[in-house]
Amino acid sequence: MATAGRDRRREQGRGLRLALALLLGALGACAPVRPEQRAILADKIMRFGGDARARAALEHALENREGSMGGGAVQGGGCGCN
Repeated sequence: MATAGRDRRREQGRGLRLALALLLGALGACAPVRPEQRAILADKIMRFGGDARARAALEHALENREGSMGGGAVQGGGCGCN
């Protein structure tokens, strides 16, 4: 019986240490963002996945307007005239 109680306390200690490590890791990932950086971080290219149908429709419209296909992942021309 004494070993069962000791094992239970050991498991609780592991769980507490794991929760503490996860909490410290999450807090370490937080960083303040300056107002001038928010526009860059809110750019569409920074999104994961998104809506595939909406993206396909937008790409189709851009391809028809521009008369070209592909190259949607790169933005800007290097001359500052986005």
